Amino acid sequence: MTVAKTSVLVLDSAEPAELAEFYSAFFDAETRIGKDPDFVEIVGHAGVHLAIRRDHGHAPASWPRPESSQQAHLRILVSREEMDEAEREAISLGARPLDTKDNGGPRDTRIYSDPAGHSFILSVRP
Repeated sequence: MTVAKTSVLVLDSAEPAELAEFYSAFFDAETRIGKDPDFVEIVGHAGVHLAIRRDHGHAPASWPRPESSQQAHLRILVSREEMDEAEREAISLGARPLDTKDNGGPRDTRIYSDPAGHSFILSVRP
């Protein structure tokens, strides 16, 4: 017998409700707050399931970190035709571009940080 399993990526933040607002707006997803207000879930269509957990000592990550290249990040897949629109939407919600050395022309990946400092990538869907 196999046990049914699911997973959720949990991000730490000093302000989980505010970060959940960013991701729920970006993914057009639902925010769920259960009995523990320090743990907020974001659930949407196409398999989106994130959670934000309050960490009073949260310090935003720095990118890139030369001493540690294996930092976790979200890779958000979009169609090539919608890349510019996804970028505008992310920035309007509070994302900050991290990789601005090549802003000319089309690119298959674009790197940002969310309002709490977690890195994420917009990437062309294969």
